Amino acid sequence: MELAQVTIDRLFAAARQAQANAWAPYSRFRVGAAVLAEDGRVFVGCNLENASFGLTVCAERNALAATVVAGAKPIAVAVVGPQVGLPPCGACRQVLAEFGLDLHVLLTAQEPPGYQVFTVGDLLPSSFAFEQPSLR
Repeated sequence: MELAQVTIDRLFAAARQAQANAWAPYSRFRVGAAVLAEDGRVFVGCNLENASFGLTVCAERNALAATVVAGAKPIAVAVVGPQVGLPPCGACRQVLAEFGLDLHVLLTAQEPPGYQVFTVGDLLPSSFAFEQPSLR
């Protein structure tokens, strides 16, 4: 599946808006994410740090959770961080893999130009998987 440039621009704009709301008082490392659902809706998330760093939740997982809560199926995620090409962490990659290794991951920085496009399979070639559950 190829994403139109207008769709990519829309996702990055939504992710940048979410990034502005990131709760990152410890690292100052603000990240925003936007998930494109199969039905065209966009769901956003930002990172939410905690003084107990293990409780921090990444932007990608927050956006994905919003997508799931709405009953939508993700097909792409755009991530905006402090620099271009900063991929999701390992935990986020594994969570994204639940929705398919062909899920698109688009990466850019707070200040463009440029972006990179991967699939989850590119970023996590040996994902952990049970037999795929059929929930829907």
